[in-house]
Amino acid sequence: MSFYSQQVPGQQQPPTSSTAGGNDFFYNQGSHGQQQTDSSYQGYTGNNDAGHSQQQQQQQQPSQQQQPMAANSQQWHQQPRQSVLSSAPAPAAASSQPPQPMNLWTPGVQQKAAATFMQVAGNGFSGQSIAGAAEQFGKDFFDEGTAKMIPGFEAAMKRLRVYFGVDNHYVKKKMQRVLFPFLFKQWKRLETESTNPNLAVEYALPYSDENAPDLYIPSMALITYVLLCALCYGTAGQFNPEVLPDVTTKCFVTQLIEVMIMKGCIYSMQTSMDFLDLFSYTGYKYLGLSVNMLVGLAIGYLSSSESSNGHKAYYITFLWTASAISYFVLKTMANNIPRVTAKTGPKREFMVLGFAASQFATCWFVSQTKFLN
Repeated sequence: MSFYSQQVPGQQQPPTSSTAGGNDFFYNQGSHGQQQTDSSYQGYTGNNDAGHSQQQQQQQQPSQQQQPMAANSQQWHQQPRQSVLSSAPAPAAASSQPPQPMNLWTPGVQQKAAATFMQVAGNGFSGQSIAGAAEQFGKDFFDEGTAKMIPGFEAAMKRLRVYFGVDNHYVKKKMQRVLFPFLFKQWKRLETESTNPNLAVEYALPYSDENAPDLYIPSMALITYVLLCALCYGTAGQFNPEVLPDVTTKCFVTQLIEVMIMKGCIYSMQTSMDFLDLFSYTGYKYLGLSVNMLVGLAIGYLSSSESSNGHKAYYITFLWTASAISYFVLKTMANNIPRVTAKTGPKREFMVLGFAASQFATCWFVSQTKFLN
């Protein structure tokens, strides 16, 4: 095959004749044809070398151009960063007095801790003395340290502490007074010397006065009543976890509406009475409701399943407890609402009778006797 059949880069291959005559024409040229062929071959190789060197130059040229471009791009990335850093404001100087964490180990707590340790050491580090001292120190630490972390919590605890200052003697006497009020004649609260100049009259704490209101008995009686209602539903095979919040919400909302109405009536008489006092007096009804439910469950369990003796026993007990709590509120309000009220407002006597009657109505409303036998 002749070298003429090879295609030179960049040139088009001329058409060749496939006949023998065409080929003999080139081979019969003699010396002149041979020289022409050699020169053509040399021209072809020269053109190839020139093209190869040109191609190498073109390949080197972009690599040389890429280096300054990479340098320029790196410079361009660095310049905005420097400009941003230079334009960014300087950080504010640290305050000379950084905020200090709340210190719960106050001097008062330190003094009580030292006194507690001396008390335990004086008792010979016995187990009973250590347990009592630890309990007392925990209360002191809560009063002096932890209670100050929440705004307003310390003031709220000091106010509620008055209503939970009870002991066993007070709880027993108060339950007797609520369930059997007809046996008691003294209903006036015990007054003490006022240490607060803003208060004209200051009353004794519950453990010193049987007529003082408290929130311990109402809260415990409410919990007991809710659990007894759940037991009533369970014995009838109708228990549902939603019974607990439903009964609690019904009792609490009913009492809250009752207290707000009583507070409005007292305000209309242009006199005052503490909201928590009213909440305490109206909360003693849960003690009677617990007794009603307990009697109804006991009689229903002892009697046959076909009879409804538990339901009857509940309402027989209800007549006593509802009358007792109504009489209790009547005597309590009569001795706590001032006798001198506004002439234009409602009559004091009618309001006291209305407050007493409301206990009978609310006790019936929050009763849960649907599944009593």
